[in-house]
Amino acid sequence: MAYQPKVSLRDGSLRQVEALVRWDDPELGSVKPSHFVPLAEEHGLIDELTLWGLRAILRQWVNWREQGLDTCIAFNISALSLQHLDFHDLVERMCRGLDVPTDRIVLELTEGATQPLVKLMDALTRFRIKGIGLAIDDFGTGYSSLMQLRQLPFTEVKIDQAFVADVAYSRDSRLIIQAVTDLAHGLGLTATAEGVETIDQLRTVRELGCDFVQGYLLSTPLAPNTLKGWVQKFRRAWPAMIAEERLALFGNVEPDPLGEWQI
Repeated sequence: MAYQPKVSLRDGSLRQVEALVRWDDPELGSVKPSHFVPLAEEHGLIDELTLWGLRAILRQWVNWREQGLDTCIAFNISALSLQHLDFHDLVERMCRGLDVPTDRIVLELTEGATQPLVKLMDALTRFRIKGIGLAIDDFGTGYSSLMQLRQLPFTEVKIDQAFVADVAYSRDSRLIIQAVTDLAHGLGLTATAEGVETIDQLRTVRELGCDFVQGYLLSTPLAPNTLKGWVQKFRRAWPAMIAEERLALFGNVEPDPLGEWQI
């Protein structure tokens, strides 16, 4: 597992980390999740992979708590796992077994998966009753309708990096991000901008009202034992990253390279 930080755009504090599965094979090299996760789903191994991942992140949370680091962990799950009627109870028992508060866990689902998820409303609602957060990932690139977004009990919308990539100089992307953010807030959800890689992107999504941000500008996915050091370093860097005057949001603004701002 590697962990990518997500920070608050209000004060730069660490609010969450996204747990990312990594597979380094001695013969195949680095195997992308986009390759092995569909295979796991196809061959009936996705539940074993999901349970392995949940155990790993819960134990890691305990280790961080012992170091004085308390944060939430987000973990991607397959819609197939939600078809098991007792899945929510299993996740709760795993949390209780390691004394991890359920409100420290957020389950992420891709927008493309929300079509069948409407049929699993009961399962999703039970997660929320237990205090577990639900995020819709890559929002804006799938096929879910606004009606489905209203119906499903999500707590967070993650705006796809395709819109963030040119937000600093694209009026259309800015309008889309602002509209999605306003929609999320109107529905009582938080909005996260994914894939932020430049200072201009960071400052723009902040002014557009997004709540949280993650991306390579802030940090690449980290080994778990490096997170605490990253927090201390990032805390010092944050004021300079947002210190500049307000941006002309609908002007022609060129993106900055990572340069000195890369953490």
